Amino acid sequence: MAHRAVVAAAAASVLLLALALSGCAPEEGEGAANTPAADASATPSPVASGSPSASASPTPATAVGAAAVPEDCEAPLSDGVLAQLEGIPLNDPANGGELGPQPDGSLVCLWREPAADTTFLETSYLPMNRGPALDLLNQLAADEGFTCYTPDGGTRCEKTWESEEYPVTNGRTLFWRDDLLIDTWYSNLAPSGYTSSIVSAIWPDA
Repeated sequence: MAHRAVVAAAAASVLLLALALSGCAPEEGEGAANTPAADASATPSPVASGSPSASASPTPATAVGAAAVPEDCEAPLSDGVLAQLEGIPLNDPANGGELGPQPDGSLVCLWREPAADTTFLETSYLPMNRGPALDLLNQLAADEGFTCYTPDGGTRCEKTWESEEYPVTNGRTLFWRDDLLIDTWYSNLAPSGYTSSIVSAIWPDA
C-alpha cells in the first residue's frame, strides 16, 4: 500500500509539474536494450542546462501543428510490444489514481497488476508547448543526471536507477515533439521497443 502511494504521488507530481509549466509563455516545439528509452540510432546530445537552446530543440522538417494525444493506450503500441505486456492489467481501477483520458486532454496509461509490489509501466501523454517542455528536460539533465538525445525529430531524455526497496531497475523516459510530451515511468517492466513504437505510430516519418 505504501509503495503504491509513492508511485501515485510520483505520477501526480509529474502531471502537476506539466500543468504548471504549460502555463508559461510558449516559445516557438530503445540507452540499454530492453528499456523503453532505448534507441541505438540516437546520437547522445545532452540538452543544455539553463534556457532552451537551438541545439536542444527538435528540428523536424515537416512538423505541422501539435501532435494529437492517442485515443487509447494500446493504439500507439506495436503487436510486438503488446505481446510483451500481455496478461498485465491496463488501467485497473484497483490501482487507484486518475487513469485513462483526462479532462485536460492528456492520457494516462498504467500497466500494473494491483497485487504486485513494484512491477509497473506508466505513460502520460501531455500536451505541452516547446518552451515549458524544454525547460523541464533541461532541468532533468542539469539537476537529476538524465541523458538527453535528439532522435526522430524530437528530444528524448532518459535515466535508470536501482530501486531502494527491491532488487529491480527503475527508470523514466521522456520524449517531446510537436507540443506533445510522452512521459514514461517504469519499474521492473521495460518492453523492448516501447518508446520507439509510440514515436513511430504518432510520427510515421520518425
